[in-house]
Amino acid sequence: MFSRIFVEKSVGHLPQISVIKERFSNTPVTEIDAIEDIFGRVKKPYLQKRSNLQLFLGKKKGTLVKEAPDAYGLAGEPHYYFIHAYNCIYECEYCYLQGYFQSPDIVLFLNHDEIAIEIESVIKRHPDQTVWFHAGEFSDSLALSHLTGELPFYFELFKRNPQAKLELRTKSANIKELKKLSALENVITSFSLSPQNRIKATDLKTPSLKHRLSAMRELQNLGHPVAIHLDPIIHEDNFLETYKGLFDELNEYLDLTSLAYVSMGVVRFTSKVFHQVKKNYPHSELLAAEFHSSFDGKVRYPRPFRLWLLGKIKQLALQSGLREEQIYLCME
Repeated sequence: MFSRIFVEKSVGHLPQISVIKERFSNTPVTEIDAIEDIFGRVKKPYLQKRSNLQLFLGKKKGTLVKEAPDAYGLAGEPHYYFIHAYNCIYECEYCYLQGYFQSPDIVLFLNHDEIAIEIESVIKRHPDQTVWFHAGEFSDSLALSHLTGELPFYFELFKRNPQAKLELRTKSANIKELKKLSALENVITSFSLSPQNRIKATDLKTPSLKHRLSAMRELQNLGHPVAIHLDPIIHEDNFLETYKGLFDELNEYLDLTSLAYVSMGVVRFTSKVFHQVKKNYPHSELLAAEFHSSFDGKVRYPRPFRLWLLGKIKQLALQSGLREEQIYLCME
């Protein structure tokens, strides 16, 4: 998977370093002073991840927990995200990471104890509210969880803080480590889903819809709270038919009434990411649509069209058994 592993001296003593080195015993390892001395110093093309992906292990410096933007999660409660990794092993054509960092290489931060201190500090600032913390803003929360080993740590953290909630955002079906842990009501695993034809066309290297649904069913059967992000919704001529098929499959695999929530959001880009999409995937079906600069500077469908699109899919969701209070619109 990786052509080289870089390890910061500050984390070289941690047990997880030995686990990763053993897993990739044939991969050269280089000790470095700081990740930022190498990662992103010279621009590396995004698609080079297909042939030359490097792994960096170290400590996240600076702000570890950040306030999430408006409409990021359920309304009425404060939302934050914490940064435990950069970049993703998957390759979705619309992914904003291709225009965010100077490199597609994977960075895993191992100073979870310091992240936990900031999380608990934020919780104390909101004594009378349910505070949400989201993992997976700059990476996938589960894809490499068998390597990173931090899930038990965060489960214990949120077990101590039942008034707060943790969301693990993923497109992975890698639930091996989750299955070892006792379910907590305040730790929700949320899966981003699309109809299978869209996954095949644009969610490159990600698990199929059936693999994700099977993983979700396993977690539900074990009592783990599960949620869904129908995001990004991409318009196509037969979108109602394909989303009707998606909801039929959801009903086949899952108890929809017990889902924690379902968010819906249309495909969107920053102008910088949209430029990268056109450069990296010039023949992508995504580029056939009419996009406009939106109120927040994002490039997306015109507002009347996207609200019509979201309304149609929400109607399908309600007809499939979901309740109004389970559904929210993301980034609208």
